[in-house]
Amino acid sequence: MGLRPFNQIRRLAFLGVLLLFALLWLQPGDGGRPVAAQVNGPSVPAAVALRPLSPAGGCTGTFVAHSLDFTTGTRLREITTYISNGAGVAVNDLDNDGDLDLVFASVDGPGAILWNQGDLRFEAAPLDDRYSRGVAVVDVDGDGWRDLVFTHRGLAGISFWRNLGPRNGRPHFVAGTLPGVDVYAYAMAWGDLDRDGDLDLVTGSYGVELIQHGIPEPAADPRAGVFVHLQENGAFNSRRLSAQAEALAIGILDLEQDGWPEIWVANDFAVRDVIWRLADGNWIPTEPLNQTSHSTMSLDWGVLVPDGELALFSTDMNPYDISPETLARWLPVFQEMDEHRERGDPQIMANVLAVPGWRGWHNQATRRGVDASGWSWAGRLGDLDSDGDLDIYVVNGMIAADMFPFLPNGELVEENQAYRNRGNGIFDPMPSWGLGSTASGRGMVMADLDGDGDLDIVVNNLRSRAQLFENRLCGGQHLQVTLGWPQSRNPDAIGAQLWLQTDHGVQWRDVRASGGYLSGDPPVVHFGFPPGTRLESLKIRWPDGAWSQVESPPTQTRMLITREEAVP
Repeated sequence: MGLRPFNQIRRLAFLGVLLLFALLWLQPGDGGRPVAAQVNGPSVPAAVALRPLSPAGGCTGTFVAHSLDFTTGTRLREITTYISNGAGVAVNDLDNDGDLDLVFASVDGPGAILWNQGDLRFEAAPLDDRYSRGVAVVDVDGDGWRDLVFTHRGLAGISFWRNLGPRNGRPHFVAGTLPGVDVYAYAMAWGDLDRDGDLDLVTGSYGVELIQHGIPEPAADPRAGVFVHLQENGAFNSRRLSAQAEALAIGILDLEQDGWPEIWVANDFAVRDVIWRLADGNWIPTEPLNQTSHSTMSLDWGVLVPDGELALFSTDMNPYDISPETLARWLPVFQEMDEHRERGDPQIMANVLAVPGWRGWHNQATRRGVDASGWSWAGRLGDLDSDGDLDIYVVNGMIAADMFPFLPNGELVEENQAYRNRGNGIFDPMPSWGLGSTASGRGMVMADLDGDGDLDIVVNNLRSRAQLFENRLCGGQHLQVTLGWPQSRNPDAIGAQLWLQTDHGVQWRDVRASGGYLSGDPPVVHFGFPPGTRLESLKIRWPDGAWSQVESPPTQTRMLITREEAVP
């Protein structure tokens, strides 16, 4: 009897410690495990070439929308589920003239190349690659000319357009296949998975669409699933990681920051997302996130603030407006999705922003203000206002006559959502930026299309013309970095990581060939920072683990860093 009060005090003290620990651990700031530049490989010399950025256009504090000469979906009399998923867009320099060109995939006809003529003028040229989903622009064969790769609706698999260089003033593309790659592919990602100097491929099929095309049990078909295709001497050796796949997006990223990439596959419906890690030559499936999106549409990752930690972002369906009118339009979807829930399922119908913590990665999307952005497709991280912190843009909308027969034209109309990073990893909606298009976006990329240093945005809409959003936000300075590795079959150094040391902290970026939803990124790294920021050094970890460093990089500059092998 006499010990009971003491035991109660001890229990209360223990609970108080637990509460204090939870409050500290769950703080919404971005101050956990920083992404440090751990130098443990050989140092290699690199040559630096500088080119000034173009003068910025008029400062309006907003983005300015421009329509582009491309549309997908208009040839279809009626859009139904899965056709409604739309297609992607890729940005890269196809003719090696220093300007970024655009390549669009199309679900209902040929794709297109939009050649950059400068001053945000583009010349459209049709490309006879039909019924495509995803697109990437990547130098597959390492010859210095970037090729085109498409995934497709249904059973078409992968197509490869080899860039043979100039002919009559423009690069000449020849249609073909990737030797050894004979699988169904909806999503794809490119990277040097085995660090042997050439680019490998990861593909994932979309099971429900295969069923529509006459394959009743996709997991039983040897061409379906998630595959790793390792390139060796110009051909690919394929290995299936999983027979089950509803893959809408695939990411190749260095999750452990050890120089070796992991594979992150985002699945639709009730199929869980999986992250594969390489161990002793084998790819091991893991689920390190405490929560994942239920129907994961898009993937992205980055360090949200200087000296911060790596964060993982995925998108899903979750209305940003919870008025009775909006919820009435969404109710049939919620009822349908509830039928597929499993006990103990970590998946939630919401965006996920995961950061590393105790025993894994933990979702902080709600407390950081980015859990609900609508019927979301591509969601990307980028420093849109060039203040040193990564912002978020998500494109929205859904068109499906069989899913929304009670809505005009079967369309759920929503605004795209932009979120500004406050500087601590918490986000505020930014309708004033002028990015609230209602054109039903699908694929989306961020890139500098006019050469002035800031990030513009390109969106492949469904049944509306594609859009380019010109960045005219005020303030901020820029540094753009392009890597060259001419001695390898990965001349763009896809998979390299960069650390920019400034007097405001360290910013981290990586070089990618594909990302987001069905789209392709250029190998151009963008850093933004407030005016007056001092840039101290730039460290590069090349895909094979070697290091280079540039001291005192200048601001307002395009920097080409070319790796030079040491002469014996």
